[in-house]
This record gives sequence, structure tokens and C-alpha cells, in this order.
Amino acid sequence: MRQAVVSRWSGLWSASGCRWLGAFGALAVAVGGYTAGTLPAREPWGVWAPRGSAATVAGALLAYLGLTLLVAVWLRYGVLLARGVRGARDGVLGTLAWWTAPLVLAPPLYSADVYSYIAQGAMVLEGHDVYGGGPSVLGPGDLGADAAASVGGHWTDTPAPYGPVFLVLAQAVVKVTGGEIVPAVLGMRLIALGALALIVWAVRGLGGGSGALWLAALNPLLLIHVVGGMHNDGLMIGLMLGGVLLAVRGRWVLGCVLVGLAMMIKSPAAVALLFIGVMVARRDGGARGAVGLVKGLVLPGLVAGAVAAGATVVAGTGFGWVRTQGVAGAIHTALSVTSDVGLGLGLLLADDPDPVKGVVQKLGLLAAVAIILALAWRAWKGRIDPVLGLGLSLVALVALSPMVQPWYLLWGTAVVAAVAWHTRVGQVLAVVSGALVYETAPSGHTPWYGFVVAGVVLAAGLLWVRRESWARPAPGTAPVVDGPLERTRP
Repeated sequence: MRQAVVSRWSGLWSASGCRWLGAFGALAVAVGGYTAGTLPAREPWGVWAPRGSAATVAGALLAYLGLTLLVAVWLRYGVLLARGVRGARDGVLGTLAWWTAPLVLAPPLYSADVYSYIAQGAMVLEGHDVYGGGPSVLGPGDLGADAAASVGGHWTDTPAPYGPVFLVLAQAVVKVTGGEIVPAVLGMRLIALGALALIVWAVRGLGGGSGALWLAALNPLLLIHVVGGMHNDGLMIGLMLGGVLLAVRGRWVLGCVLVGLAMMIKSPAAVALLFIGVMVARRDGGARGAVGLVKGLVLPGLVAGAVAAGATVVAGTGFGWVRTQGVAGAIHTALSVTSDVGLGLGLLLADDPDPVKGVVQKLGLLAAVAIILALAWRAWKGRIDPVLGLGLSLVALVALSPMVQPWYLLWGTAVVAAVAWHTRVGQVLAVVSGALVYETAPSGHTPWYGFVVAGVVLAAGLLWVRRESWARPAPGTAPVVDGPLERTRP
């Protein structure tokens, strides 16, 4: 009897068991979202309508249980990959399909940002200046009115901080769906699924095997916030990684075109230009070639700048995106260390904490720039892989930014995954990803208990990393590197 129980338990924790348990977890998240998700304020079809407080509580509990199951089996799947289990290695793409499928028809989860995207696309169609006002300018009879009514309070009057490429996509979705909120949300989810496909393609092309896909694409933080929440960060990451892949293959001009398009989704993708420049400089003169260095520093920026300017002109939305890049920073987020420290010092040292907070935020950004430049220097000298340098730079930028959301961690995590998933850095990023999924509730709110649960998961995960580091396997074992990932070890 005991042997049968042990066998059944080990079967659940096998690769196939993890695949099915994760699918059940994702299904629980999706089903719970129908009552506890980020439901629209007005939805004439009645598909995503509120069902009452009892149903909301039950849905939230189901979603949290499903999410916890998903995180647990995802981490277990990573352990199987690190141990070289062939069944885990060969089934990552199938597992990704099973875990993604339940979320495809779910309502928006963990964020109301998709309503802002739809409303901003409608603003472009209705002739409003999307960089001069927020979704509140849409009247009851305008396209996207239901989406505008569902936008979170902070963003109702906030101009779009996104580039024209994304606004064109949002505009197309609104035009095709007539602004009907359910079809429009599903249209935005199609874009998110396309972003996921881009990430998978680029990670595999960069030499990342199954383990890299596990950290970059199978990551629950990406599944709930890019597929479930439809954040446009996924599309930025996919285009940026695609550009880096082309640069690695020697087609750096086309790579910079893709990075330029990624910048016109969200501006942090511009960091990739510096490391593409490092690749160009090393290829055309090595670490001592002045001509190659000048070429690497100048030409990628010129190509991406031309793409950005051309996209802006073609889109017809104007260059207002240049002045709206900092609007998000005006909103305090508890995950921003520099904002928290600045606010605390401001309350202690001054009657008005905002000036002190602003100084600390700027110092944090300067520190991030210094780290990025140091990593670029090391990459130019050949001491670190440029792709890994880019990933670590994006992680540093997020950690020191004045506004931080949980899904921002994906910027660097997806890049690091391609070349270093099996190292201590990759393992730590996996733990942080598993913790950050709890920071936001399915409704999009950030309750206090979310931070508590995230803290507990983070502490337990870091203890696990210390005791069982993938970078230091037990005697007689070794992590499987299922692709050419041994280029650089941090």
C-alpha cells in the first residue's frame, strides 16, 4: 500500500504529472477569473458580468489555489530539467500549450491595463490626441466607451506612455471589433499570444533549449501577466529578443529595426541597442578597434532612431510619446525601492517629501545607467556574453526604476533565460518570478496580503537556492545544458 502511494506521488511529480497539474492550475485561475478577475465596468453581453460577493470570494480563492499549484509544479519542472530528465526536456512546448490554453478565453486577469490599450486605440480612431489626454475624453457614444469606463483610476486621465507601433495595433483591434469590449479584449489577447510565440522563437534561436523556454516562456509570471493580463511588455520583449537574435547571427541592421519597433512599444527596449553595438564593435575590430567601437556606438542608434521616426510618421499619432515616457513614474508603486526609500527619507527630512523622493529616484536611475555601462564594458572586453549583459542590465534597470510592476521582471528574465537559465542567476530569477505572481490579485488590486505571501515565497525560495544551487550540482550529477548555453557563466 505504501509503495503504491509513493509511486502515485512520484507520478504526479513527474514531467507528465507536472504538465497536467499545471494545466489544472491554469484552468482554476481562468475559471476563478470569471467572477474575481478584472471584469469590465460595463459589458453588454453578460459574459464577464459580476456574480455577487460570494461568487467573487469563491473565484478569488479558486484562482489563488490554481496559481499556487501552477507555481509549485513549474518550479518542480525546472528541477527535473536541471536534473536532465528527458521527459521534461522533450515536452516543454507541449506543456506550454496546455498551460496557456485555459487562459485564452478568460476575462482580463491581474490588471486592467488592457482596457487602457483598447481605449487608447479608440482615441486614435476618434481623432483624440492620445498623448495629450487620457481615456476619459471618450464619451458614451464613442468607440471604446465601455473600455474607457473600465480603466483603473490612476490611468483615466493619463496620456499614453506607449509608442505609435503599439497604438496602431490597438487601433486595428478596435476597428475590427467595433470597440465591443469582449471581442476587443480577445483581439488584444491574440497579440499577446503572438508575443509569446516571438519569445519562444527568439529564445530557441539564441541557443536556449528546454530549460531556457521553461524560465522565459513557461514562467507563471509571464502566463498570468502577458497571456492573462495582456500586458504589452510581452510584445516589447519578443521584438527585442528577435532583434538580438538577428544581431547574434550577424544581421545587426535588421536586428536594430526590430529593436526600434520594440522601442515603439515600450522604450526600455533601447538598452538592447547598446549591447548590439558591443557585438558590432567586437565583430569589426575587437576590443581595441577604434573604428569598430565608433560604428557600434553610433550606427545601431541611427538605425533604430530612423525606424522610430518613420513609424511615428506613418502611424500619424505624432511625437508626443517623447514627452510622456515619464508619466508612469508619477504613480507610486510599492515594488520600487528608490520610490519607497525616497518617500521615507522625504517624510523624515522635509515637510514635502516629493522633492527628496524625486532626488532618490534620479540617483537610482543614475546607478542603473552606471551598472548598464559597466556590463557593456565587460561585454566589449569579452568578459561576459553580451546577451547575458543585456539581461542583467534590464534586471538592474527594473530594480532601480521609480516605478516597478511585477511583470517588469520579465524584461531581463527572458533574456537571461536564453543563455544562463541553469546558473544561480537563473535560479534566483525563477524564485523571484514565483514570488511576484502573488503581489497582484486576480481583480488587479494589490492587497497587503499579496506582499506577505510574496515575501514568504521569496524567503523560502532563496533558502532553497542556497541549499540546492543549480550552479553547484551535487557530486556525481550535473545540470543538463540542452543547447549551447555554456558561453558565459556569471
